[in-house]
Amino acid sequence: MAEKKVSFEQAMDRLEEIVRQLEQGDAPLEEALSLFEEGTRLIKKCSTQLDKAEQKVSKLLAGPDDTVQEVSLEEEGQV
Repeated sequence: MAEKKVSFEQAMDRLEEIVRQLEQGDAPLEEALSLFEEGTRLIKKCSTQLDKAEQKVSKLLAGPDDTVQEVSLEEEGQV
């Protein structure tokens, strides 16, 4: 079965919900395990999305000789 497309924000919202449910500690063992499994899948998905975003940013910041130029937010006036 194909997994439906979930945005990064939706995945993070669901993760927060899962954490709240698990922290309450009143879920039966099978349900808690199911929530934990779902959470680990969502963490992996979010991590992959963040890695891709970081690669895009690095590509955008690449210098003329393809080396990444680090630019602090302070230099950019963002802080």
